[in-house]
Amino acid sequence: MCIFQDCSCLGHRCTGQENWVDSRTVYIGHKVPPPGAEAYIPQRYPDNRIVSSKYTFWNFVPKNLFEQFRRIANFYFLIIFLVQLIIDTPTSPITSGLPLFFVITVTAIKQGYEDWLRHKADNAINRCPVHVVQDGKVVCKQSRKLQVGDVVLVKEDETFPCDLILLSTSRDDGTCFVTTASLDGESSHKTYYAVQDTKAFNTEKEVDTLQATIECEQPQPDLYKFVGRISIYLDRDEPIARPLGSENLLLRGATLKNTAHIYAVAIYTGMETKMALNYQSKSQKRSAVEKSMNAYLIVYLCILISKALINTVLKYVWQADPDRDEPWYNQKTETERQRHLIRAFTDFLAFMVLFNYIIPVSMYVTVEMQKFLGSYFISWDDEMFDEELGEGALVNTSDLNEELGQVEYVFTDKTGTLTENNMEFIECCVDGHVYVPHAICNGQIMPGAASMDMIDSSPGIEGKEREELFFRAVCLCHTVQVKEEETVDGIKRGLHQGRTSSIYISSSPDEVALVEGMKRLGFTYLRLKDNHMEILNREDKMERFELLEVLNFDSVRRRMSVIVRSSSGELYLFCKGADSSIFPRIVSGKVARVQEHVEHNAVEGLRTLCVAYKKLSGEDYEEVCHHLSSARLALHDRDKKLAEAYDLIERDFILLGATAVEDRLQDKAADTIESLHKAGMKVWVLTGDKMETAAATCYASKLFRRSTQILELTTKRAEEQSLHDALFELSKTVLRQQGSMSRDTFSGLSGEFQDYGLIIDGATLSAVLKPAQEGGGGNYRDIFLEICRSCSAVLCCRMAPLQKAQIVKLIKASKEHPITLAIGDGANDVSMILEAHVGIGIMGKEGRQAARNSDYAVPKFKHLKKMLLVHGHYYYIRISELVQYFFYKNVCFIFPQFLYQFFCGFSQQPLYDTAYLTLYNISFTSLPILLYSLIEQHINADILKREPSLYRDIAKNSLLQWPVFIYWTFLGVFDAMVFFFGAFFLFDNTTFTSNGQMFGNWTFGTLVFTVLVFTVTLKLALDTHYWTWINHFVIWGSLLFYVIFSLLWGGIIWPFLNYQRMYYVFMQMLASGPAWLGIALLLVVSLLPDVLKKVLCRALWPTTTERMQTKRQCLTAEQSTIFMLSQTSSSISL
Repeated sequence: MCIFQDCSCLGHRCTGQENWVDSRTVYIGHKVPPPGAEAYIPQRYPDNRIVSSKYTFWNFVPKNLFEQFRRIANFYFLIIFLVQLIIDTPTSPITSGLPLFFVITVTAIKQGYEDWLRHKADNAINRCPVHVVQDGKVVCKQSRKLQVGDVVLVKEDETFPCDLILLSTSRDDGTCFVTTASLDGESSHKTYYAVQDTKAFNTEKEVDTLQATIECEQPQPDLYKFVGRISIYLDRDEPIARPLGSENLLLRGATLKNTAHIYAVAIYTGMETKMALNYQSKSQKRSAVEKSMNAYLIVYLCILISKALINTVLKYVWQADPDRDEPWYNQKTETERQRHLIRAFTDFLAFMVLFNYIIPVSMYVTVEMQKFLGSYFISWDDEMFDEELGEGALVNTSDLNEELGQVEYVFTDKTGTLTENNMEFIECCVDGHVYVPHAICNGQIMPGAASMDMIDSSPGIEGKEREELFFRAVCLCHTVQVKEEETVDGIKRGLHQGRTSSIYISSSPDEVALVEGMKRLGFTYLRLKDNHMEILNREDKMERFELLEVLNFDSVRRRMSVIVRSSSGELYLFCKGADSSIFPRIVSGKVARVQEHVEHNAVEGLRTLCVAYKKLSGEDYEEVCHHLSSARLALHDRDKKLAEAYDLIERDFILLGATAVEDRLQDKAADTIESLHKAGMKVWVLTGDKMETAAATCYASKLFRRSTQILELTTKRAEEQSLHDALFELSKTVLRQQGSMSRDTFSGLSGEFQDYGLIIDGATLSAVLKPAQEGGGGNYRDIFLEICRSCSAVLCCRMAPLQKAQIVKLIKASKEHPITLAIGDGANDVSMILEAHVGIGIMGKEGRQAARNSDYAVPKFKHLKKMLLVHGHYYYIRISELVQYFFYKNVCFIFPQFLYQFFCGFSQQPLYDTAYLTLYNISFTSLPILLYSLIEQHINADILKREPSLYRDIAKNSLLQWPVFIYWTFLGVFDAMVFFFGAFFLFDNTTFTSNGQMFGNWTFGTLVFTVLVFTVTLKLALDTHYWTWINHFVIWGSLLFYVIFSLLWGGIIWPFLNYQRMYYVFMQMLASGPAWLGIALLLVVSLLPDVLKKVLCRALWPTTTERMQTKRQCLTAEQSTIFMLSQTSSSISL
């Protein structure tokens, strides 16, 4: 079978230690190949069941528990709980077991519910009906029962149930239209092609007679890559082999459009489909706040161990005195006296249990709830809703809300992010002659564009032929599809001047704009029919060109070509692409004039493409076919062989001209970038566009100002001088100006310092990031970083997707470890979005892949301003207070317990009752801080948007720095000492009630606890700036709840307990006048230092935010006074 000689390496190949087959054979319709053909080897493949759920009914409990106890805090509390169960500890196991059980249960219910929803969605997909051809008939079966080799019938607007190879369609040319919105988000119609030898099988019976096998690669996740071969057994001895590529592969999740029906064979099913293989879990991103929390947790763990160790040592020092040993009736035996080490260890564990509440387990639950509930504020924001898309902002992960308030570097794509990706044909140039039609925008002719404006349109007779050849080239060199009906997907479109007009459909907005531009210049592309492209020339005569080959566009070549045969039999190869990929392949034409025009357009910010051609002889075409067929039939390294074939074919061109298309700047993009600069963020633009086009966009968007000194680090400069010299020269330039000035204060907005902007291209970046060779130059990376950090803005052009991620990774790993944000709208931005600390996708025209892989998604770039300056600011302020407050209130809670040990002989006697120990963090003090962390607004949202510099006040995690943490900790220690010693000295040796009853230890503990609860709650009330009825209800309601609970606990619930130590304690305390006076006095003393500190700091060293707050309060007071005066004057006049 010579047909397979070029791919003799097919078959079963083992790689490494794995018995892995690198290709699979699929028998269409499960038919055995004819006798004498290749051996029939049935293979087992998974069914079409999709599983996106994480748990099953049987493994949910063990698997979920295992995952939860992998968190250090949960594991720590589990150990404490087990210690309480095993040894005799001063507190009940319930005190730590109940909060832990609550945390684990709430988390398990949340995760279980989310997984149940996934199960529900899976079942809906797995049970949907699918039409399969069996024995010449169409039968209906559930999607999950579909098998590899089944022939499937799919009708219009149905979704493909698995990955399919297209066999035939209802269209005569064997094509079908597909939208892949659920895969890569592109809503534009893509064209797929049936195998030429099977497209005639149009009925169930005909398809059932088809005998063929498909050999293809094993499943892999790349959506745009597929290599295979179909062998069709007809009456002849040898099968016909045809190549299969991505243009024949219909992916699961895509939808059939504008095609009545298709027949296709299943090749990948279930979890082996490309969509399922792209279910990759993103790497876990951790915010700076979470890292601070973990650091604080370690500090408090050290404090806890220190407390337990000190108390254990002091206990044995205390008991070293014989008089202070066990009483005479409980003297230790000799055996007990010799067990010092074991007893000391159990005492240490007992103290650990007693003080373990200093580690706040409930903080983790509160933080989770705050992040989850707080994320809804982004989704609910009407200002971030886009009427055109009919969508608002999306939150894909709530773990990074506060990180939005810490961004230092913003990396943004250009096309579709800063610009609209809404192409408008501006002009074209043929041999230096310029043609400018009236406005044509995004494929739609604008109203009033009835005539055509031509500039310099007198090229002469020979030039006129070349001009028409150029127009034909643009009309033919594309992948645009034509929709001639009045409706596209049920939406009426294409009505122009009262008659039906063609609608152009393409995955590229550039192509639609170009074809519409040619239409306005007199050449109209009509359709592709029977493999012939039809165009209408200026004389309204139809010209037909047979489409022989399409060399598709790819991002590496940056060009595409078509080979066509005219009606007179002449063969043409038309090519269009980026100037950098066309000019080196030109052998004749007016290159200088066209290049000058291209550079002029690029400076104006227009997207340019060059157009070239060459004539082919019959021998040339045969050679082209040979190169392409040998490359396309290869199963291994097909992409590489195709690239080599394209390189051989696409050369020796004659230049025709160039086109210019404008991609307009998005609404308020310049204002957003200016605000980000004022907020202290560095903005980098990473784009694949040419330098001149990208630079023009950067000027328009105010990334660069006219006063900005542009530093270039490009291939052109690297050719003129070595990279080493160029880098050191730039380094000297920026560092000389910077001098002793701190980087943080450096800003392009200041007139005192020279503002620098850097432009670098992809090729130079690769050289900069290349590891230093042995004996070679130094490390350029550090010098490059130093230059970049001194520039207010950086433009990276001609960037590959992977290079975008490398840039982000480079900045992330620099010594300052800044917080980075990446924003983009296309599939080429996904790697950058996943690499950055925060990834934001734009719901753009390049698809939704970026939006789905991001942490947050917004409709437009302008929404980034509010997301960072308002939402990010609020989130950070709220969660910072939450974390510091939690540690503060736990220090206040446990430090009196530590002090109490010095007065009870280190006997591990608890100061507080078990109920208070258990409910302090769960009920008494949890709701006020949760509500604060959800709705606090320390300053008005409008002011935050108007004054971006306020963002600098919270930069670099300023509210969770060690000095702030130490202040909160010492404040907690001070308040705890006030509670304990204040109560101790105020009521020492005094009668407590009128009947002469003495002060008891449980009453003392209850008094301390009461002052504690009121102090920490009022402390939060003092920190609250934004008061609503909900704040009042929760803050005063939580205090009322504590009082009511204490009354019930001591007066009603006590008979049901196995101890009665709290009987009537709280009521007796409230019945005492001195107790009321003592509580009020201690509250004032404990809150006074914090109030004084705030007043002094605001008066002497106010932050920008505090100045704004004061200014706002003055304005409010002034407005109130004016209102009162106006009311008074009106009443007097009456």
